[in-house]
Amino acid sequence: MPEPEPFRIKMIEPLTLLSREERLKRIRSVGYNVFKLRARDVYIDMLTDSGTSAMSDLQWAKMLTTEQAYAGSTSFELLEESVADILGFPQFLPVHQGRAAENILFSLTVRDGDFVPNNMHFDTTYANVKHKGGTPVNLVVDEAYRPGQEGDFKGNMDISKLRDFIDETGSEKIPVIMLTVTNNTAGGQPVSMENIREVSEVAKEHDIPFFLDACRFAENSYFIKSREKGYENVPIRDIVREMFSYADGFTFSAKKDGLANIGGILGVRDLELHKKAVELGIVIEGFPTYGGMACRDLAAIAQGLREATDPEYLRYRHQQVKYLGDRLDDAGVPISKPVGGHAVFVDGKEFLPHIPQVQFPAQALTAELYVEGGIRGVELGTSAFGETDEDGNVIPATLEYMRMAIPRRVYTLTHLDYVADTVISLYHRRDDIKGLERTYAPKLLGHFMSEFKPL
Repeated sequence: MPEPEPFRIKMIEPLTLLSREERLKRIRSVGYNVFKLRARDVYIDMLTDSGTSAMSDLQWAKMLTTEQAYAGSTSFELLEESVADILGFPQFLPVHQGRAAENILFSLTVRDGDFVPNNMHFDTTYANVKHKGGTPVNLVVDEAYRPGQEGDFKGNMDISKLRDFIDETGSEKIPVIMLTVTNNTAGGQPVSMENIREVSEVAKEHDIPFFLDACRFAENSYFIKSREKGYENVPIRDIVREMFSYADGFTFSAKKDGLANIGGILGVRDLELHKKAVELGIVIEGFPTYGGMACRDLAAIAQGLREATDPEYLRYRHQQVKYLGDRLDDAGVPISKPVGGHAVFVDGKEFLPHIPQVQFPAQALTAELYVEGGIRGVELGTSAFGETDEDGNVIPATLEYMRMAIPRRVYTLTHLDYVADTVISLYHRRDDIKGLERTYAPKLLGHFMSEFKPL
């Protein structure tokens, strides 16, 4: 049995479970895409862990006591102190969320025909590279593509693949090397400190800037402490500072390991690039001491960074995710193993082997999960990461996941037991689940707005 949560509940929000008939009606009305469901129609919401955390009393207190100013607010000073103290970065730019940081970074660095290598791009990073005329390239270790295989750091970049890619492409066509920690697309798998160090060394050898996609940096640090030799007795914040010390910059969604409901950060060491980022940020985000947010949101992030790197919080966070993963694994449900730091990823190909990937098995499973129990997960398979050829034919993604992301400090173990029981019930009747036909999808980030119909 997991240890108790390192907090107690101070405020509650009522939940309502619609009838099965109502849930079926709702999913049909939105084209079998759970993104389009109303939050009020969802019982347990595991669509994302982004911006859905429960904030602490100290976060709310700092939000209430900071002043609202267009320029030079004390909340920016609080955030400046947290970024310097915890991440060790001398200058940064606040933005309204992580994809805004990606937009600014790639607008300043990526040109038509460029390539951006990464261990694995997540959806918005991929889309922002493509939007600027670049080509995102995934160079993750091969183990990442074996969901059922155990491994300590399946999120790592393959260093041999990276070196070969630079040699073949030419460093002049690679404006930046990214590394996503933890590796969301690969099942929330962590990246080792050794791998971060090695990627940094390769980037320096070729004079290519190295940036972290640091949305879940605290969770990645916990994995390093738990699994990597030599870090067992190193404090979490020392691990964090070492991780960031190898990077020339970072993009960060404060909606994850900032424990805030909105916000992001673009960190840049290079003074000239930082100056250009500020100038562009003023055009599209706002003045650099508020970055497209109310000042109270900056205060929430400043406090959230400190709470997200608290060892007791991280212990609780990881054991909660593992609890759900272990319950499903014990019942034979095929999941990404080992369980990641923010979500449990169900392997749609193994769960529904009778549905070919061109019929979107993970999307079908996601829709069925809502009908079965009012639970909203998200598809991270062929709808999210597949391609379409010139004739409109679907090219399946390599991985076919349904992700159930666990919002931070929101649900109890009883909630997770309900989720586990529902997924296990679906698994027992998995042969009844049918595939889907996609009837609409935009070119970029199509899975957000796609529509389907049952086959």
